[in-house]
Amino acid sequence: MAGVWRDFITAIVDAVRRRDEGALRDERRRALEKLADEKIREDQRKHPPEDD
Repeated sequence: MAGVWRDFITAIVDAVRRRDEGALRDERRRALEKLADEKIREDQRKHPPEDD
């Protein structure tokens, strides 16, 4: 019976950990996208596109 409870608690901890890791991945992805957008805007201010 103790093995069942141990497996149950392990499954809960694993589920929470995976969800947290997914949230961290999403947060890192959003941060990188924001940084990329800021760098692109900064570069466009320094070097405005030339009209043909």
